[in-house]
Amino acid sequence: MKTPRMRQPDQGDRELELGFGSVVSKEAQHRLLNRDGTFNVRRRGLGFWESLPVYHVLLEMTWPRFITLAGAAYILLNLMFASAYAALGTGAVDGGAGVTFTQRLWEDFFFSVQTSSTLGYGTLNPNGTGANVLVTVESLAGLLSFGLMSGLMFARFARPTARVLFSERAVVAPYREGSAFMFRIINRRRTQISDLQMRVILVRRHPDGTGRAYDELVLERSRVAFFPLSWTIVHAIGEDSPMQGMSIQDLIGCDAEFLILLQGFDETFSQTVHTRSSYRAEEVVFGARFASMFDDDGAAPGEVSVDIRKLHEVEQAPR
Repeated sequence: MKTPRMRQPDQGDRELELGFGSVVSKEAQHRLLNRDGTFNVRRRGLGFWESLPVYHVLLEMTWPRFITLAGAAYILLNLMFASAYAALGTGAVDGGAGVTFTQRLWEDFFFSVQTSSTLGYGTLNPNGTGANVLVTVESLAGLLSFGLMSGLMFARFARPTARVLFSERAVVAPYREGSAFMFRIINRRRTQISDLQMRVILVRRHPDGTGRAYDELVLERSRVAFFPLSWTIVHAIGEDSPMQGMSIQDLIGCDAEFLILLQGFDETFSQTVHTRSSYRAEEVVFGARFASMFDDDGAAPGEVSVDIRKLHEVEQAPR
């Protein structure tokens, strides 16, 4: 099978480089875009705080990690103030019954919790100038930390994101009189995404090592009005396709990667949402097709049922 000749990059290719640049395109040995949508780019030369995207990390991390981190920070902050109260001496906090240092430290910890949260049950109270100054500082720190946490919680709830699930593999399956490159997606949320637009770009390395070629694949349907069910994205491999005549060995040999860029309008947030992913050549199965996801088991009359568990299932295509 003859491998199609790869054209040299022109102005159109440079426009499709998506910000990677010619140096990255030439030197990168791994995938450019990870399956979760993150880029394989490492930035050096920035200061510590410049290179630490705290706000972005706190927004992107999962809810269990966020709650765990917030709880750990809250406990650590109160332990620090409890240690400061204990360092002021035995009479810094009145009303406690603790005798040993450990018992007094626990009482100071709970006093710190009451102070930072402005509860104040009246049992424990500060005594002396040092303790009152420390209470003032902790009250300010508590107000700031609760305000910051409230803002982060609201931002996490209100941030529009596209929870689109991509099939684990793409396939090259029989299609009409020839074949087609396919993958499929499904909306994991009950919210509706309208005016969904899809772009698929084939990135492959030139045999002479001068860089990579960027070819946007022509899709059978690159835009849908609504996205309530699954969507199988199809690129027919015809005479004008850059995949014409290519086998799986050819894709692996040229270090091919399919970049998936998707955007749509989320009706719940009334904002445009984006998501992205990619498929490496090793994640493309030739001679296979996707199994049907439609399931009538338990569905009401006139209702369409989709089994999300079958999103990744592929089967041998008939010859």
